[in-house]
Amino acid sequence: MRPDGWIAAGEARAERNVGDAPPEAPDGLVLPEPLWGAVRAAYGEPGRAYHDLAHVGEVLRRVGEVARDVGWRRPREVFLAALFHDAVYVPGRHDNEARSAELAREAVVRWLPGEGLDEGLIERLILLTARHGALDPADVGEEEALFLDCDMAILGSDAAAFDAYDRAIAAEYSAVPPELYAAGRRRFFEKLLAAERIFLSPYFHARLEARARDNLRRKLDAGA
Repeated sequence: MRPDGWIAAGEARAERNVGDAPPEAPDGLVLPEPLWGAVRAAYGEPGRAYHDLAHVGEVLRRVGEVARDVGWRRPREVFLAALFHDAVYVPGRHDNEARSAELAREAVVRWLPGEGLDEGLIERLILLTARHGALDPADVGEEEALFLDCDMAILGSDAAAFDAYDRAIAAEYSAVPPELYAAGRRRFFEKLLAAERIFLSPYFHARLEARARDNLRRKLDAGA
């Protein structure tokens, strides 16, 4: 969705008072109704079997765990980056993250002026999600590693949740011939397993690394 269409959708939803209540933001940040309407419009686009508001909610749950156990230096920026990181999602495109970062900046400028937010940090966190599986811990800072791991935490979930995630990703790529999709998925799983670490932060590495590797090996053994 183009930024102007995304903004119009948010304002239209706000006028109709459509949608569930927004998630609670940290440090007194209040999400204006048009911003939340725009987020709902973006994640409600057809074809999203995994990259929807449920996924955002799960990432925010992980963000909350880190806030409780470790703490964030810029919690409001992390929250907004999580909220917008998949605002644009078209399977197979390579500019989803860049377009999502653009929408995040547009939202902050339009609806959260004067909040003292670091727009560059929000953009940087979102853009880094394009490099999942291609980064080492030394490539990122502590909070960047934690943020990326919040997004990847599904890999270390229990087997049932992981399998549901895997089916949902396949549904999003249903237009791709099955043999091509399966080959690409195998390459991605093999790349993750070949890495020294799947999770970049000590926090998630200690909690989820072993289970993530078990899930990936199980899928590969099953012919994923």
